[in-house]
Amino acid sequence: MTVYVDDMRAAYGRMVMCHMLADTDDELHAMAARIGVARRWWQSPAKTSGSHYDIALSKRALAVAAGAVEISWKQAGCMNSRRRITGELGDPADAVEWLSNYMDEWRANRAAAAGETQSCE
Repeated sequence: MTVYVDDMRAAYGRMVMCHMLADTDDELHAMAARIGVARRWWQSPAKTSGSHYDIALSKRALAVAAGAVEISWKQAGCMNSRRRITGELGDPADAVEWLSNYMDEWRANRAAAAGETQSCE
C-alpha cells in the first residue's frame, strides 16, 4: 500500500497546491492526519473523480518525508482513471501507457460495434 503526491502546482490564494492519493482511503486519511491535513479537506469519490486531498507544497514535503512516493500530475490522472475502471490505482510506472492502451481498445471496440471497421479481405 502506498501514498502518492503529484507534481501539480496550482495556485489557490497564496498557497500552491498538489494532489495526494493512496491505494486505500484508510491509508490516505492516515497520511493526512500524520502531516496535519484536516479530514474536511478530503475530496471524496462522490464529490470528485476520485479519492484524494489537495495539499499545500509544505504538506507535500512532509508527506514525502513520511514515505509518500512522488509522481507526475499525468501519472496521478491516469492512475485515478484506472481506479475508476478497475478499482485499483496500479503502478505509476505504467499508468500512462495503461490508460493509452485502454482507450485504444475502447475506441476499437466502439468502432467495431458501430460497424466502422474495415475488413482486409
